[in-house]
Amino acid sequence: MTTVTGTSAATAQQTAASQNTTSQGSAALASDFETFLTMLSVQMQNQDPLNPTDSTEFASQLAQFSTVEQQTLTNTLLTNLGTQLGAMGMGNLATWVGMEARVTAPAHFTGEPVQVVPNADALAVEATLIVRDDSGTEVQRYAIDPKAESVTWSGIDDDGNPFPEGNYTFVTESRSNGEVLDTVYSDVYMRVTEARNTDSGVVLISPGGIEFAADSVVSLREPVT
Repeated sequence: MTTVTGTSAATAQQTAASQNTTSQGSAALASDFETFLTMLSVQMQNQDPLNPTDSTEFASQLAQFSTVEQQTLTNTLLTNLGTQLGAMGMGNLATWVGMEARVTAPAHFTGEPVQVVPNADALAVEATLIVRDDSGTEVQRYAIDPKAESVTWSGIDDDGNPFPEGNYTFVTESRSNGEVLDTVYSDVYMRVTEARNTDSGVVLISPGGIEFAADSVVSLREPVT
């Protein structure tokens, strides 16, 4: 896996790997072409003079090799392009480290308040914020303004005691006329500490080891002091 730290070095390594792949691909293609010509020459030299091979068959063989050659070159170009785009993506993501990302994911609580975006239903006249711990157990719920763009979870229980440090998930229940409209996960703002390039795409890391896909980020902002 590649992290944002040392992006320039990672980019250089990717470029070198790309060049090495291209060189190996070209060498292999040249070797295959030489082998094909040798086999074709031997075939022509050893054909039956009374029943020579049809020239159209030679043309067909050359056309087939040409098709394979073009496909090989195309695959090499696509591989190089993907490597270059990946390096560019990691370079851009380097600026995300240290920023606060809004994402639907658990938040790591260390004693500091957590900003939550409820995502309440637009038709709701009442809303409840439900807090669950890392095991999924509900530990708190309280009424919030359904029209609020964000609310702050203090991390204090109903008896005035602070919750233990750990990862917490927030769910918003929207109601109207006493009926539940929907129950959805709330968004939270989390600081990005690292970005990793994985087989499934770029993954961002936040405190507490929480991971989320880069394309799941709703917005970015400067850290709130």
